[in-house]
Amino acid sequence: MSRPILPGKTIGILGGGQLGRMTALAARTLGYQVHALDPDPDCAARPVLDRLVTAPFDDVEAAVDLAKGCDVVTLEIETIAVAAIEAAARVAPVRPSAQILGMVQDRGVQKGWLAGNGFPVGPFREVGSAAELAAAAAAMGPACFIKACRGGYDGRGQGQLMDLAGAEGVWAQLGGDRAVVEAALDLEAELSVLVARTPSGKLAVYPPALNHHRDRILEWSLLPGPIPATVTGQAVQIALDLAVGLAIEGLLVVEMFLRRDGRLLVNELAPRPHNSYHASEVACATSQFEQAVRAACDLPLGSVEIVRPAAIVNLLGDLWMRDAPPPFEAALEIPGVRLHLYGKRVARPGRKMGHLSATGRTPEEALAAAKLAMARLGGRGPLPLPA
Repeated sequence: MSRPILPGKTIGILGGGQLGRMTALAARTLGYQVHALDPDPDCAARPVLDRLVTAPFDDVEAAVDLAKGCDVVTLEIETIAVAAIEAAARVAPVRPSAQILGMVQDRGVQKGWLAGNGFPVGPFREVGSAAELAAAAAAMGPACFIKACRGGYDGRGQGQLMDLAGAEGVWAQLGGDRAVVEAALDLEAELSVLVARTPSGKLAVYPPALNHHRDRILEWSLLPGPIPATVTGQAVQIALDLAVGLAIEGLLVVEMFLRRDGRLLVNELAPRPHNSYHASEVACATSQFEQAVRAACDLPLGSVEIVRPAAIVNLLGDLWMRDAPPPFEAALEIPGVRLHLYGKRVARPGRKMGHLSATGRTPEEALAAAKLAMARLGGRGPLPLPA
């Protein structure tokens, strides 16, 4: 039987990015001490930690060092070496497990596991050369998306093929030895579902979020997503089945595609807090970050009730590539808008530096407020509302 790890104890986080920062803030509010491991001594979470272990994510000894000072360890990024998690787990509970992380880290293994366990996925093939890529595209497309099996985030490690003649170039661009080829689909929408599960087996599932990407980076998200009730029910059930099937301890976010013919397909899994649920901080009775702490510590899970619909719009480093800083005061004049900055010292185009959140009587109203605030920051113009 698992015992609750009560406030006053110490939580370790593998990763010190913005997700680690926001998880640490939630943990501190609950009364926990927080340690983290990250290769960057100036990582986003650093100012809110009691201790930072500065080391690469594959440093086994550093992971053990972190775990020795903690009562439980969780994570905020998937690129932690499985060997490091296994070593840390011999010292303190690590939630989620190395087994789950190892499966999620490899897109080929993940897709195979999903398909093999009866979960709906789109047509895909694993390939290991440009010739195999061309053959897969000929069988499935030729329009398709290619994703490196390991690594890649926010569009990195991914390519798109529109005709067979481009196979050599796309393969060279990826620069890897294995990739997953996915058939291009006729999509109605992209959505995600967040499930929390404790070591004792208690579950809580959030309403689906509706997501919109630009250049394969999340641009905005609505919570709850204005999605038909039948689709919501199916999406929630898929996510619950995955959380139970994996026996996840912590959070699991299931990214899904809704096809125009009404079918739902699983895209990818993320065993951690997720960009698409940042709106839970202002929309829900319990934010995803507090829920992550509750789940890892085997505390009672918090209510996932939507208190007020909300939306978020991501702030990328492009906004900082100007002569003057973004005029945040202009955005904050909009009623219901909040600014969330991640404390990153270096801005780069495409890098997530923060987000705007907004609440409203409906998700669409919240997104309209966030859009207006973004426009005042000099963003990339109007962002489309969902139909």
